[in-house]
Amino acid sequence: MNVADLGLPVDVPSTALFTDQYEFTMLQAALKAGTAERRSVFEVFTRRLPEGRRYGVVAGTGRVLDAVENFRFDQPVIDFLREHRIVDEPTLTWLAGYRFRGDVHGYPEGEVYFPGSPILRVEGSFAECVLLETVILSILNHDSAIAAAASRMSAAAGGRRLIEMGARRTHELAAVAASRAAYVGGFDSTSDLAAGFRYAIPTVGTSAHAFTLLHDSERDAFRAQVDSLGRGTTLLVDTYDVAEAVRAAVEIAGPELGAVRIDSGDLLLVAHRVRRQLDELGAVNTKIVVTSDLDEYAIASLAAAPVDSYGVGTQLVTGSGHPTCSMVYKLVARARSADPAAPLEPVAKKSLGGKTSIGGRKWAARRLDDQGVPEAEVIGTGEVPRELAGRQLPVPLVKGGEVVAREPLDAARERHIAARAALPLSATQLSRGEPVLPTEYL
Repeated sequence: MNVADLGLPVDVPSTALFTDQYEFTMLQAALKAGTAERRSVFEVFTRRLPEGRRYGVVAGTGRVLDAVENFRFDQPVIDFLREHRIVDEPTLTWLAGYRFRGDVHGYPEGEVYFPGSPILRVEGSFAECVLLETVILSILNHDSAIAAAASRMSAAAGGRRLIEMGARRTHELAAVAASRAAYVGGFDSTSDLAAGFRYAIPTVGTSAHAFTLLHDSERDAFRAQVDSLGRGTTLLVDTYDVAEAVRAAVEIAGPELGAVRIDSGDLLLVAHRVRRQLDELGAVNTKIVVTSDLDEYAIASLAAAPVDSYGVGTQLVTGSGHPTCSMVYKLVARARSADPAAPLEPVAKKSLGGKTSIGGRKWAARRLDDQGVPEAEVIGTGEVPRELAGRQLPVPLVKGGEVVAREPLDAARERHIAARAALPLSATQLSRGEPVLPTEYL
Protein backbone atom coordinates (compact mmCIF):
# COMPACT_ATOMS: atom_id res chain seq x y z
CA MET A 1 0.00 0.00 0.00
CA ASN A 2 1.28 3.47 -0.88
CA VAL A 3 0.04 5.58 2.01
CA ALA A 4 0.95 8.74 0.11
CA ASP A 5 -2.09 8.04 -2.09
CA LEU A 6 -4.56 8.03 0.79
CA GLY A 7 -4.96 11.80 1.08
CA LEU A 8 -4.34 11.75 4.82
CA PRO A 9 -4.06 14.89 6.95
CA VAL A 10 -0.29 14.47 6.86
CA ASP A 11 -0.50 15.14 3.12
CA VAL A 12 -2.29 17.78 1.10
CA PRO A 13 -4.00 17.33 -2.27
CA SER A 14 -2.11 20.34 -3.68
CA THR A 15 0.95 22.27 -2.58
CA ALA A 16 0.23 25.18 -4.94
CA LEU A 17 -0.64 27.67 -2.20
CA PHE A 18 2.38 26.88 -0.07
CA THR A 19 3.65 30.00 -1.77
CA ASP A 20 4.32 33.64 -0.97
CA GLN A 21 2.16 36.07 -2.90
CA TYR A 22 5.13 37.79 -4.48
CA GLU A 23 5.78 34.65 -6.54
CA PHE A 24 2.44 35.31 -8.25
CA THR A 25 3.05 39.00 -8.77
CA MET A 26 6.40 38.22 -10.41
CA LEU A 27 4.73 35.58 -12.56
CA GLN A 28 2.00 37.96 -13.74
CA ALA A 29 4.47 40.71 -14.58
CA ALA A 30 6.81 38.30 -16.39
CA LEU A 31 3.95 36.86 -18.44
CA LYS A 32 2.92 40.36 -19.50
CA ALA A 33 6.50 41.37 -20.27
CA GLY A 34 7.17 38.27 -22.35
CA THR A 35 10.03 37.08 -20.13
CA ALA A 36 8.22 34.30 -18.28
CA GLU A 37 9.38 31.56 -20.64
CA ARG A 38 13.07 32.41 -20.50
CA ARG A 39 15.09 29.36 -19.47
CA SER A 40 16.31 29.93 -15.92
CA VAL A 41 18.39 28.24 -13.25
CA PHE A 42 17.64 28.64 -9.54
CA GLU A 43 19.87 27.25 -6.79
CA VAL A 44 19.29 26.51 -3.12
CA PHE A 45 22.25 27.16 -0.85
CA THR A 46 23.15 28.70 2.47
CA ARG A 47 25.77 31.38 2.96
CA ARG A 48 26.77 30.09 6.38
CA LEU A 49 26.08 27.24 8.77
CA PRO A 50 24.33 27.93 12.09
CA GLU A 51 26.80 29.26 14.62
CA GLY A 52 29.15 26.58 15.91
CA ARG A 53 27.98 23.84 13.54
CA ARG A 54 30.64 21.91 11.63
CA TYR A 55 28.44 20.55 8.83
CA GLY A 56 24.86 20.59 7.58
CA VAL A 57 22.62 17.66 6.66
CA VAL A 58 20.42 17.57 3.57
CA ALA A 59 16.95 16.37 4.56
CA GLY A 60 13.50 16.76 3.07
CA THR A 61 14.49 15.95 -0.52
CA GLY A 62 11.89 13.21 -0.80
CA ARG A 63 9.23 15.59 0.49
CA VAL A 64 10.33 18.21 -2.03
CA LEU A 65 9.81 15.72 -4.84
CA ASP A 66 6.29 15.01 -3.56
CA ALA A 67 5.59 18.74 -3.29
CA VAL A 68 6.71 19.42 -6.86
CA GLU A 69 4.55 16.58 -8.17
CA ASN A 70 1.52 17.88 -6.26
CA PHE A 71 1.98 21.51 -7.30
CA ARG A 72 -1.35 21.81 -9.14
CA PHE A 73 -3.89 24.60 -9.44
CA ASP A 74 -7.27 22.91 -9.21
CA GLN A 75 -10.53 24.80 -9.51
CA PRO A 76 -10.97 25.73 -5.81
CA VAL A 77 -7.44 27.19 -5.79
CA ILE A 78 -8.09 29.11 -9.02
CA ASP A 79 -11.37 30.39 -7.56
CA PHE A 80 -9.55 31.59 -4.43
CA LEU A 81 -6.95 33.46 -6.48
CA ARG A 82 -9.68 35.03 -8.62
CA GLU A 83 -11.90 36.01 -5.69
CA HIS A 84 -9.05 37.72 -3.85
CA ARG A 85 -7.68 39.29 -7.02
CA ILE A 86 -4.22 37.85 -6.45
CA VAL A 87 -3.53 37.72 -10.21
CA ASP A 88 -5.30 38.65 -13.43
CA GLU A 89 -7.29 36.37 -15.75
CA PRO A 90 -4.46 35.63 -18.24
CA THR A 91 -2.31 34.48 -15.30
CA LEU A 92 -5.14 32.33 -13.93
CA THR A 93 -5.47 30.67 -17.33
CA TRP A 94 -1.72 29.93 -17.33
CA LEU A 95 -1.85 28.57 -13.76
CA ALA A 96 -4.74 26.23 -14.55
CA GLY A 97 -2.43 24.26 -16.83
CA TYR A 98 0.64 24.42 -14.60
CA ARG A 99 2.90 21.39 -14.45
CA PHE A 100 6.57 21.54 -13.61
CA ARG A 101 8.30 20.18 -16.71
CA GLY A 102 11.86 21.18 -15.87
CA ASP A 103 14.85 19.45 -14.30
CA VAL A 104 16.03 19.27 -10.70
CA HIS A 105 19.50 18.23 -9.55
CA GLY A 106 20.63 18.17 -5.96
CA TYR A 107 22.66 16.64 -3.18
CA PRO A 108 21.06 13.26 -2.40
CA GLU A 109 19.12 13.18 0.85
CA GLY A 110 21.30 12.40 3.86
CA GLU A 111 24.43 13.93 2.31
CA VAL A 112 26.29 16.62 4.25
CA TYR A 113 26.73 20.15 2.95
CA PHE A 114 28.70 23.32 3.65
CA PRO A 115 28.38 27.08 3.01
CA GLY A 116 27.80 27.69 -0.69
CA SER A 117 26.99 24.06 -1.52
CA PRO A 118 24.43 23.99 -4.38
CA ILE A 119 22.06 21.79 -2.41
CA LEU A 120 19.35 21.94 -5.07
CA ARG A 121 19.30 23.24 -8.65
CA VAL A 122 15.95 23.88 -10.34
CA GLU A 123 15.99 24.51 -14.09
CA GLY A 124 13.14 25.34 -16.46
CA SER A 125 11.24 28.42 -17.52
CA PHE A 126 11.31 31.34 -15.13
CA ALA A 127 7.55 31.02 -14.67
CA GLU A 128 7.52 27.37 -13.65
CA CYS A 129 10.58 27.63 -11.40
CA VAL A 130 9.82 30.84 -9.53
CA LEU A 131 6.58 29.47 -8.11
CA LEU A 132 8.41 26.65 -6.31
CA GLU A 133 10.64 28.86 -4.16
CA THR A 134 8.64 28.97 -0.94
CA VAL A 135 7.56 25.35 -0.73
CA ILE A 136 11.08 24.10 -1.49
CA LEU A 137 12.67 26.38 1.09
CA SER A 138 10.09 25.65 3.78
CA ILE A 139 10.72 21.91 3.45
CA LEU A 140 14.50 21.99 3.19
CA ASN A 141 15.03 24.62 5.88
CA HIS A 142 12.87 22.78 8.39
CA ASP A 143 13.90 19.21 7.69
CA SER A 144 17.61 19.93 7.32
CA ALA A 145 17.63 21.79 10.64
CA ILE A 146 16.03 18.82 12.41
CA ALA A 147 18.34 16.34 10.68
CA ALA A 148 21.44 18.35 11.66
CA ALA A 149 20.38 18.35 15.30
CA ALA A 150 19.58 14.64 15.08
CA SER A 151 22.98 13.94 13.55
CA ARG A 152 24.78 15.71 16.39
CA MET A 153 22.72 13.80 18.94
CA SER A 154 23.35 10.53 17.14
CA ALA A 155 27.09 11.17 17.15
CA ALA A 156 26.97 12.06 20.86
CA ALA A 157 25.00 8.89 21.63
CA GLY A 158 27.88 6.77 20.39
CA GLY A 159 25.77 3.90 19.09
CA ARG A 160 23.11 3.94 21.80
CA ARG A 161 19.57 4.02 20.50
CA LEU A 162 17.62 7.26 20.06
CA ILE A 163 13.86 7.75 20.20
CA GLU A 164 12.22 10.82 18.64
CA MET A 165 9.37 11.96 20.89
CA GLY A 166 8.76 15.62 20.09
CA ALA A 167 5.28 15.53 18.55
CA ARG A 168 3.71 17.37 21.48
CA ARG A 169 6.23 20.18 21.18
CA THR A 170 5.48 21.30 17.62
CA HIS A 171 2.69 21.62 15.03
CA GLU A 172 0.97 18.31 14.39
CA LEU A 173 2.03 18.17 10.74
CA ALA A 174 5.52 19.51 11.44
CA ALA A 175 5.86 16.65 13.92
CA VAL A 176 5.54 14.10 11.12
CA ALA A 177 8.18 15.86 9.03
CA ALA A 178 10.41 16.18 12.11
CA SER A 179 10.20 12.44 12.77
CA ARG A 180 11.20 11.75 9.18
CA ALA A 181 14.14 14.18 9.33
CA ALA A 182 15.28 12.79 12.69
CA TYR A 183 15.33 9.29 11.21
CA VAL A 184 17.49 10.52 8.33
CA GLY A 185 19.82 12.12 10.89
CA GLY A 186 20.37 8.86 12.79
CA PHE A 187 17.44 8.36 15.19
CA ASP A 188 16.13 4.80 15.45
CA SER A 189 12.44 5.20 16.19
CA THR A 190 9.61 7.64 16.89
CA SER A 191 6.68 7.89 19.27
CA ASP A 192 4.57 9.54 16.55
CA LEU A 193 2.23 7.02 14.96
CA ALA A 194 1.43 9.31 12.03
CA ALA A 195 5.13 9.32 11.13
CA GLY A 196 5.27 5.56 11.52
CA PHE A 197 2.27 5.14 9.24
CA ARG A 198 3.35 7.67 6.63
CA TYR A 199 7.06 6.79 6.45
CA ALA A 200 7.36 3.29 7.98
CA ILE A 201 9.59 4.58 10.78
CA PRO A 202 9.70 2.12 13.72
CA THR A 203 7.42 3.29 16.55
CA VAL A 204 7.74 2.81 20.30
CA GLY A 205 5.83 3.86 23.43
CA THR A 206 4.59 2.56 26.76
CA SER A 207 3.19 4.84 29.48
CA ALA A 208 3.36 8.24 31.15
CA HIS A 209 3.10 9.34 34.76
CA ALA A 210 -0.66 9.74 34.30
CA PHE A 211 -1.00 5.95 34.04
CA THR A 212 0.75 5.47 37.38
CA LEU A 213 -1.29 8.23 39.03
CA LEU A 214 -4.51 6.67 37.74
CA HIS A 215 -4.00 3.61 39.90
CA ASP A 216 -4.27 3.30 43.66
CA SER A 217 -0.62 2.33 43.91
CA GLU A 218 2.46 2.20 41.74
CA ARG A 219 2.46 -1.58 42.02
CA ASP A 220 -1.09 -1.72 40.67
CA ALA A 221 -0.01 0.38 37.69
CA PHE A 222 3.03 -1.79 36.99
CA ARG A 223 0.99 -4.98 37.32
CA ALA A 224 -1.64 -3.67 34.90
CA GLN A 225 0.98 -2.70 32.34
CA VAL A 226 2.86 -5.99 32.57
CA ASP A 227 -0.38 -8.01 32.39
CA SER A 228 -1.34 -6.12 29.23
CA LEU A 229 2.00 -5.62 27.45
CA GLY A 230 4.12 -8.46 28.81
CA ARG A 231 7.35 -8.64 30.76
CA GLY A 232 9.34 -7.00 27.98
CA THR A 233 7.60 -3.65 28.52
CA THR A 234 9.26 -0.45 29.74
CA LEU A 235 8.15 0.76 33.19
CA LEU A 236 8.39 4.41 34.21
CA VAL A 237 10.08 4.44 37.62
CA ASP A 238 10.36 8.08 38.75
CA THR A 239 6.78 8.97 39.72
CA TYR A 240 7.44 8.60 43.46
CA ASP A 241 10.55 6.89 44.82
CA VAL A 242 12.89 5.50 42.17
CA ALA A 243 14.52 2.78 44.26
CA GLU A 244 11.19 1.45 45.49
CA ALA A 245 9.78 1.59 41.96
CA VAL A 246 12.69 -0.42 40.54
CA ARG A 247 12.27 -3.01 43.28
CA ALA A 248 8.55 -3.29 42.56
CA ALA A 249 9.11 -3.42 38.81
CA VAL A 250 11.46 -6.41 39.05
CA GLU A 251 9.26 -8.20 41.58
CA ILE A 252 6.24 -7.87 39.29
CA ALA A 253 7.86 -8.43 35.89
CA GLY A 254 10.73 -10.60 37.00
CA PRO A 255 14.28 -10.41 35.65
CA GLU A 256 12.79 -10.50 32.14
CA LEU A 257 11.65 -6.88 32.53
CA GLY A 258 12.43 -5.13 29.25
CA ALA A 259 13.43 -1.67 30.46
CA VAL A 260 12.89 1.09 32.97
CA ARG A 261 12.54 4.74 32.04
CA ILE A 262 13.93 7.66 34.06
CA ASP A 263 12.42 11.07 33.29
CA SER A 264 13.76 13.39 36.00
CA GLY A 265 16.50 14.08 38.49
CA ASP A 266 20.25 13.89 38.10
CA LEU A 267 20.21 11.39 35.25
CA LEU A 268 23.90 10.51 35.53
CA LEU A 269 23.63 9.69 39.23
CA VAL A 270 20.24 8.02 39.05
CA ALA A 271 21.21 5.86 36.07
CA HIS A 272 24.21 4.46 37.93
CA ARG A 273 22.09 3.73 41.00
CA VAL A 274 19.35 2.09 38.96
CA ARG A 275 21.83 -0.07 37.01
CA ARG A 276 23.43 -1.27 40.23
CA GLN A 277 20.03 -2.04 41.74
CA LEU A 278 18.80 -3.88 38.66
CA ASP A 279 21.92 -6.02 38.60
CA GLU A 280 21.58 -6.82 42.30
CA LEU A 281 17.98 -7.90 41.70
CA GLY A 282 19.03 -10.19 38.88
CA ALA A 283 17.62 -8.04 36.07
CA VAL A 284 20.98 -7.80 34.35
CA ASN A 285 19.45 -7.58 30.87
CA THR A 286 16.89 -4.89 31.72
CA LYS A 287 17.65 -1.74 29.76
CA ILE A 288 17.66 1.85 31.00
CA VAL A 289 15.94 4.57 28.96
CA VAL A 290 16.39 8.23 29.91
CA THR A 291 14.32 11.21 28.84
CA SER A 292 13.85 14.75 30.28
CA ASP A 293 14.67 17.70 27.98
CA LEU A 294 17.78 16.13 26.46
CA ASP A 295 19.95 17.72 23.79
CA GLU A 296 23.28 16.68 22.27
CA TYR A 297 25.23 18.16 25.19
CA ALA A 298 23.15 16.31 27.79
CA ILE A 299 23.51 13.10 25.80
CA ALA A 300 27.28 13.55 25.61
CA SER A 301 27.41 14.18 29.36
CA LEU A 302 25.80 10.76 29.90
CA ALA A 303 28.42 8.90 27.87
CA ALA A 304 29.81 7.30 31.01
CA ALA A 305 26.38 6.42 32.39
CA PRO A 306 24.90 2.92 32.00
CA VAL A 307 22.19 4.20 29.66
CA ASP A 308 20.91 2.11 26.76
CA SER A 309 18.74 4.62 24.92
CA TYR A 310 17.65 8.25 24.94
CA GLY A 311 14.27 9.81 24.25
CA VAL A 312 14.49 13.33 22.85
CA GLY A 313 11.67 15.79 22.21
CA THR A 314 11.75 19.58 22.41
CA GLN A 315 15.38 20.20 21.52
CA LEU A 316 15.20 17.87 18.54
CA VAL A 317 12.08 19.26 16.86
CA THR A 318 13.32 22.83 17.33
CA GLY A 319 16.71 22.09 15.75
CA SER A 320 18.50 22.28 19.11
CA GLY A 321 18.56 26.05 19.05
CA HIS A 322 18.72 26.42 15.26
CA PRO A 323 15.23 25.82 13.81
CA THR A 324 16.22 26.88 10.29
CA CYS A 325 19.25 26.54 8.04
CA SER A 326 18.86 29.97 6.39
CA MET A 327 18.80 28.39 2.94
CA VAL A 328 17.92 30.70 0.05
CA TYR A 329 16.60 30.13 -3.50
CA LYS A 330 18.36 32.38 -5.97
CA LEU A 331 18.30 32.88 -9.72
CA VAL A 332 21.88 32.23 -10.88
CA ALA A 333 21.49 32.02 -14.66
CA ARG A 334 18.93 32.85 -17.34
CA ALA A 335 18.62 33.11 -21.12
CA ARG A 336 18.09 36.40 -22.95
CA SER A 337 15.05 35.04 -24.81
CA ALA A 338 12.49 32.25 -24.74
CA ASP A 339 14.36 30.43 -27.50
CA PRO A 340 15.27 27.00 -26.06
CA ALA A 341 18.64 27.28 -27.79
CA ALA A 342 19.47 30.65 -26.23
CA PRO A 343 22.61 30.35 -24.09
CA LEU A 344 22.41 30.78 -20.33
CA GLU A 345 24.06 33.85 -18.82
CA PRO A 346 25.20 34.03 -15.18
CA VAL A 347 23.29 36.52 -13.03
CA ALA A 348 23.70 37.56 -9.40
CA LYS A 349 22.64 40.43 -7.22
CA LYS A 350 25.25 42.78 -5.83
CA SER A 351 24.69 43.48 -2.19
CA LEU A 352 26.41 44.60 0.96
CA GLY A 353 26.07 42.93 4.33
CA GLY A 354 27.03 39.37 3.44
CA LYS A 355 24.14 38.76 1.04
CA THR A 356 26.13 38.54 -2.18
CA SER A 357 25.62 35.59 -4.49
CA ILE A 358 27.75 33.96 -7.18
CA GLY A 359 26.17 33.67 -10.60
CA GLY A 360 26.26 30.69 -12.91
CA ARG A 361 25.07 27.09 -12.82
CA LYS A 362 27.26 25.32 -10.26
CA TRP A 363 28.85 21.94 -9.97
CA ALA A 364 30.19 20.65 -6.65
CA ALA A 365 32.66 17.96 -5.69
CA ARG A 366 34.43 16.91 -2.52
CA ARG A 367 38.20 16.74 -2.79
CA LEU A 368 40.00 14.07 -0.77
CA ASP A 369 43.47 14.14 0.72
CA ASP A 370 46.04 11.42 0.16
CA GLN A 371 44.45 9.38 2.97
CA GLY A 372 41.03 9.46 1.33
CA VAL A 373 39.58 11.93 3.85
CA PRO A 374 37.59 14.90 2.50
CA GLU A 375 39.57 18.14 2.71
CA ALA A 376 37.45 20.67 0.78
CA GLU A 377 34.05 21.31 -0.79
CA VAL A 378 34.95 22.52 -4.28
CA ILE A 379 32.37 24.52 -6.24
CA GLY A 380 32.68 25.85 -9.75
CA THR A 381 30.79 27.10 -12.79
CA GLY A 382 33.09 26.09 -15.59
CA GLU A 383 34.54 22.79 -16.65
CA VAL A 384 34.92 20.20 -13.90
CA PRO A 385 38.59 19.32 -13.29
CA ARG A 386 39.38 15.79 -14.37
CA GLU A 387 40.43 14.72 -10.87
CA LEU A 388 37.04 15.78 -9.47
CA ALA A 389 34.80 14.58 -12.29
CA GLY A 390 34.03 11.29 -10.56
CA ARG A 391 33.31 12.92 -7.21
CA GLN A 392 30.50 15.29 -8.12
CA LEU A 393 27.82 15.56 -5.46
CA PRO A 394 24.57 16.66 -7.18
CA VAL A 395 22.52 13.90 -8.80
CA PRO A 396 19.46 14.03 -11.10
CA LEU A 397 16.21 14.18 -9.12
CA VAL A 398 13.67 15.30 -11.72
CA LYS A 399 14.04 15.15 -15.53
CA GLY A 400 11.48 16.74 -17.81
CA GLY A 401 9.06 17.02 -14.93
CA GLU A 402 9.31 13.33 -13.98
CA VAL A 403 10.80 12.23 -10.65
CA VAL A 404 13.76 9.92 -11.27
CA ALA A 405 15.31 9.56 -7.82
CA ARG A 406 12.69 8.34 -5.38
CA GLU A 407 14.20 6.01 -2.79
CA PRO A 408 13.38 4.33 0.54
CA LEU A 409 13.91 6.50 3.60
CA ASP A 410 16.41 3.97 4.94
CA ALA A 411 18.65 4.74 1.95
CA ALA A 412 18.88 8.39 3.00
CA ARG A 413 19.55 7.39 6.61
CA GLU A 414 22.33 5.00 5.64
CA ARG A 415 23.80 7.60 3.28
CA HIS A 416 23.98 10.14 6.08
CA ILE A 417 25.66 7.75 8.51
CA ALA A 418 28.27 6.96 5.85
CA ALA A 419 28.75 10.62 4.85
CA ARG A 420 29.25 11.73 8.45
CA ALA A 421 31.67 8.88 9.15
CA ALA A 422 33.76 9.92 6.13
CA LEU A 423 34.32 13.46 7.43
CA PRO A 424 37.38 14.46 9.47
CA LEU A 425 37.03 13.38 13.09
CA SER A 426 36.55 16.94 14.31
CA ALA A 427 33.20 17.07 12.50
CA THR A 428 31.42 15.43 15.43
CA GLN A 429 32.98 17.55 18.16
CA LEU A 430 30.31 19.50 20.02
CA SER A 431 32.60 22.41 20.78
CA ARG A 432 32.03 25.49 18.66
CA GLY A 433 34.05 25.72 15.50
CA GLU A 434 34.17 26.53 11.82
CA PRO A 435 32.82 24.20 9.11
CA VAL A 436 34.94 21.07 9.08
CA LEU A 437 35.54 21.50 5.35
CA PRO A 438 36.40 24.82 3.72
CA THR A 439 34.52 25.86 0.59
CA GLU A 440 36.70 26.57 -2.44
CA TYR A 441 35.41 28.26 -5.60
CA LEU A 442 36.88 27.63 -9.04
